[in-house]
Amino acid sequence: MIDPEPGQDEDDRGRRRNGLRAFAYGIIALLVLVLLAAAGVVIVTQQLGSQVGRYPNVFANVDPSTRPADSGGQTFLLMGTDTRSPDPTTGTDAAPDAVFGSQRSDVIMVATVAQDGQSASVVSIPRDSYVDIPGRGKNKINAAYAFGGPPLLIQTVEGLTRVHIDHFAVIDFAGFAQMTDAVGGIDVNVGQSSERDGVVVPAGQQHLNGAQALVYVRERYNLPGGDLDRVRRQQAALRSFVSKALSSGTLSSPTSAYSLVDTVTQHVGVDDSLSNTGLAELAFNLRNLRNSNISFLTTPVTGTGMEGDQSVVYLDETAGRDLWFAVNNDQVPQWVAARPQEQLSNTPR
Repeated sequence: MIDPEPGQDEDDRGRRRNGLRAFAYGIIALLVLVLLAAAGVVIVTQQLGSQVGRYPNVFANVDPSTRPADSGGQTFLLMGTDTRSPDPTTGTDAAPDAVFGSQRSDVIMVATVAQDGQSASVVSIPRDSYVDIPGRGKNKINAAYAFGGPPLLIQTVEGLTRVHIDHFAVIDFAGFAQMTDAVGGIDVNVGQSSERDGVVVPAGQQHLNGAQALVYVRERYNLPGGDLDRVRRQQAALRSFVSKALSSGTLSSPTSAYSLVDTVTQHVGVDDSLSNTGLAELAFNLRNLRNSNISFLTTPVTGTGMEGDQSVVYLDETAGRDLWFAVNNDQVPQWVAARPQEQLSNTPR
């Protein structure tokens, strides 16, 4: 279990709330890759395409000579930020020279679609992963955004994974509950019950509405694996969400599809290199992608520990290299077949 950081108890409520916002960013950003593929006819409209926010100059300060080669597929760096939070950017003393209250990245996911559009992977990088940040030395990976915004986070992730990042995406917190309710809720096998503010999520197979889903993905401190278990819950909710949207008939109805994509586009933001036309082309290229062909993984870790007064996650460099090589070469299904224990289980805690 990840030990609490100093000052964690009094900041518990705020940080859980921020982690939830970050998770919502990842969920809706992935929808740009998957749900809009099935509703491509909707996103091509100028009205909805123009609702998608654009982040300018995301790659402007990334030195091309240091970047990995483009593998040919499409890779998104999905992350969460909270510009309104008064809390320290990466937790008490986690990033001593970060500007307190600046943007934070509590959830980091690398979503890659194979070149043929037939398979995809979503790999979570724990926010407390102890990594090299260019020009900053060793620190938690979620300090990179606070230190240098999207360019430094992209550089850090590319340096860690040697995977070329094509696009960058975030989403507003408000979209998560709305999207969950928009598809009629999600089905999750809950490994351990959770409760917050009078909302109970019992253990076992459950059908969660938006409010319950928030409680489910917020849980951290009452789980044996702390943040690592929360990452698994986030992925389980994401997997169920995408599966429900694609299988429930929501997108087969023009009215329902329009309403769903309208909600997505009001809350999503992507880098400004992805135009409305680019979104439409991406949707068309992903038209054959199915939820069963998406692998949900966490980059391998060796354990947790302390660096000074901050709790960190240590990554397994050897196993990680194998995974990222598979991502780069469209071999994730084969990698998972050889290591089924690495795939997200049906009943995460």
